[in-house]
Amino acid sequence: MEDERALKALELFGNPTEHEVQLPSRPESAATARRLAQVVVLRHWGLTPKMTEDAVLLVSELVGNAVRHTGARIFGLRMRRRRGWIRVEVRDPSRGLPCLMPVQELDVSGRGLMLVDKLSDRWGVDLLPRGKTTWFEMRVADR
Repeated sequence: MEDERALKALELFGNPTEHEVQLPSRPESAATARRLAQVVVLRHWGLTPKMTEDAVLLVSELVGNAVRHTGARIFGLRMRRRRGWIRVEVRDPSRGLPCLMPVQELDVSGRGLMLVDKLSDRWGVDLLPRGKTTWFEMRVADR
């Protein structure tokens, strides 16, 4: 069932490894982005289940931040792989910078960037003439 949803998302929105995929800025887009990431990372890139789980979680966090904090109507998702690395980018029209906040154990929000910081090898924000791209990279073993 989850596979069907993932393939449907790929069909509807396109493949984020081939071009930037445009998604509506709605809470349910985090689930769509997760499905797209799962198909790409697991099927096309063949990463380990743990690596896939981490990458999918971080995609969800970046998309969730774009939906909650930017006021955008749409945002872009792009996924790239090069020798030894994967890179995921979420582009939105806001120039407001995300910030890594100290998080307490019982806090219910604010954990997104902390997870990105902890699970990715590096992450950052590139300011654009109109908006920004928030990205993370993870080291991966080449097949």
